[in-house]
Amino acid sequence: MASVTFDKASRIYPGTTAPAVDALDLRVEDGEFLVLVGPSGCGKSTSLRMLAGLEEIDDGRILIGDRDVTDVAPKDRDIAMVFQNYALYPHMTVAENMGFALKIAGVSKEDRATRVQDAARLLDLEPYLDRKPKALSGGQRQRVAMGRAIVREPQVFLMDEPLSNLDAKLRVQTRTQIASLQRRLGVTTVYVTHDQTEALTMGDRIAVLKDGVLQQVGTPRDLYETPANAFVAGFIGSPAMNLFDADVVEGGVQFGTATALVDRKTLAGATGSKVTVGIRPEDLTVSATGKGIQATVDLVEELGADGYLYANTEINGESIEVVVRVDGRNHPVAGDKIALLPVEHHMHVFDTVSGVRLTQGAISAGS
Repeated sequence: MASVTFDKASRIYPGTTAPAVDALDLRVEDGEFLVLVGPSGCGKSTSLRMLAGLEEIDDGRILIGDRDVTDVAPKDRDIAMVFQNYALYPHMTVAENMGFALKIAGVSKEDRATRVQDAARLLDLEPYLDRKPKALSGGQRQRVAMGRAIVREPQVFLMDEPLSNLDAKLRVQTRTQIASLQRRLGVTTVYVTHDQTEALTMGDRIAVLKDGVLQQVGTPRDLYETPANAFVAGFIGSPAMNLFDADVVEGGVQFGTATALVDRKTLAGATGSKVTVGIRPEDLTVSATGKGIQATVDLVEELGADGYLYANTEINGESIEVVVRVDGRNHPVAGDKIALLPVEHHMHVFDTVSGVRLTQGAISAGS
């Protein structure tokens, strides 16, 4: 096992000028499960392929432990990769698929059998060792791909969207198994996904990328509670954070017919007379006084104990949809006119021009 370090690593594809990955500075600790997340085209898979040696590095370097592997061939990096499409050999049994890399490496037949058996026991694959891939479900094939990586006993696991071919229920089940297995094995793991729910539920830390640039790295709670900028705020969390521009006024920011109080020193860092306000659905409440943002309910999504209320409002002449988490048993209905206020200390404020975070939360919502 070993740490992984991206030291200002960049990749520029031929025929393009903008880097796919731009001076990535990131350290993954020994035994850590780090998730690279971001929208399509953000550079997360390219970063993983750079670490695997499948993409050239145009600038900077990559280290595994204290060893510079920038110019080392993929087969000599002591990594194992799990792909989105499993890449199993159809003519081989599960056991043969799992042990194939060991066979190529010259590992004895007895040692191969032992390591395959141990991995199969970990992954509940013992009953399927003599089957061919076509006789397995999607989830079982995914576990075989995991087993093939485990038997190699690498220093680092690399996983590139390994759950994207599974149905929703199996995806939830398998991500729990992968996270649990990684913690038992203690192998440093870099996991790529576009699904921020996967990132929040699996990673020790999450690194968010946008346009090849690292936006923020931290624990799931760090990114949820204190996003570094408006992009991270809007990307992390489901449903997404409500984001809209608001006027800076005496004592805070304009929140419909109310003023959300924000520290004057915080607002002094803003560019211009507006800021971007961010509020998570659970931190918006239906106002009992009628003060706040005036909105019309479009739909209430019933989820049992909770529900999500979707409403539309108009702020500074712009139509905006807001989402509010409500009591599943007691809530407004479609067509109702409501007013919304933020929960104290849970409003995020960002600079409208740069998107950079200005404050952690509002002091209160008042008159």
